[in-house]
Amino acid sequence: MADFSLNEDQQQIQKWVHDFAEAVVRPAGHEWDEAEEFPFPIVQQAAEIGLYGWEFMFNAMSDTTGLTLPVAVEELFWGDAGIGMAIMGSGLAAAGIAGNGTPEQVMEWVPQCYGDAQKVQLGAFCVSEPDAGSDVSSLRTRAVYDEANDEWVLNGTKAWITNGGIADIHVVVAAVDPELKGRGQASFVIPPGTKGLSQGQKYKKHGIKASHTAEVVLDDCRIPGRCLLGGKEKLDAKLARAREVGSTGQKQPAMSTFEATRPTVGAQALGIARAAYEYSLEYAKERKAFGRPIIMNQAIAFKLANMITEIDAARLLIWRAAWLARNGGYKNGEGSMSKYKASEVAVRVTEEAIQILGGYGYTREYPVERWHRDAKIHTIFEGTSEIQQLVISRAISGLRIE
Repeated sequence: MADFSLNEDQQQIQKWVHDFAEAVVRPAGHEWDEAEEFPFPIVQQAAEIGLYGWEFMFNAMSDTTGLTLPVAVEELFWGDAGIGMAIMGSGLAAAGIAGNGTPEQVMEWVPQCYGDAQKVQLGAFCVSEPDAGSDVSSLRTRAVYDEANDEWVLNGTKAWITNGGIADIHVVVAAVDPELKGRGQASFVIPPGTKGLSQGQKYKKHGIKASHTAEVVLDDCRIPGRCLLGGKEKLDAKLARAREVGSTGQKQPAMSTFEATRPTVGAQALGIARAAYEYSLEYAKERKAFGRPIIMNQAIAFKLANMITEIDAARLLIWRAAWLARNGGYKNGEGSMSKYKASEVAVRVTEEAIQILGGYGYTREYPVERWHRDAKIHTIFEGTSEIQQLVISRAISGLRIE
């Protein structure tokens, strides 16, 4: 039976991250949003206190309740989503390595996604392409094995990649046998300084501007055979089964990573929503119109009542999904439920926060408009809301709904 009461360690981590978010992250949010640059100084500070690092991620992901990571992420994104994404973005690459690599590969490559307090490093998880976002089975990036040199040669372009091009470690999902679609894909680590990998265009985004998002171009990018996550023997066996029976029963490399991270992405959206709710609640108590605080009007009070109800509902879905991921797995697409609900709630709550602040909420002098911009991406990346609905509907029906 799940118990969602936080233990003493989790409460301390919650306060620790919140204090950092309040003292360092939130005051810097506007500046880095305006600059639209990666906030290396803030990430450096996070590394110095141990918040940005593989040890923290390992300990958080080892928690048998599953709650430590979403609790920490909610607090961080309560501070600022763009900076939060800059701090957490390497975690997706680490999750891709942990989910698909051998124990030896995990020990070698995951620490390099973070570096240390003296030398901060970054990781990037490269799946989406210009013509393949939600449809990850149609990836065009190819990986061809050069047996004579025991090397893999990668060619293609990845799009919308967090830390793309500036990362030290790039984890790339590529097609080994395109005829097998998603069943013919594998994940590869591109080590630092590898020739043939370059940054394409950097995207100018609507929100989370402090997070670097760019294309990654692979042009005859050669990597050692050992950089195939899971190893060639395992890949060959998977491909052989797929060719014989049409299905391996295994998840696609990209999907297994996204499934594991969906409650965490939901926690990101939750942090934004909570920030907007708390700010608009205080504003409604202090702002007076017609001789009394505007919260005294049902039109405002009921908005706030709905906002906190939806936020708490989303948190329970996230915590349930995080717990299930560590204790038996999903039965009805609970990971997708949590991400879907939280992302939609974040968009709605931040929009209502702007409405409560009125004209002030629409200006960049107040943070709610930034939170609204930051919230929207959560209905799009790592599986759109429509893809989450598809996953849930397939899980509850047992049918291949298209």
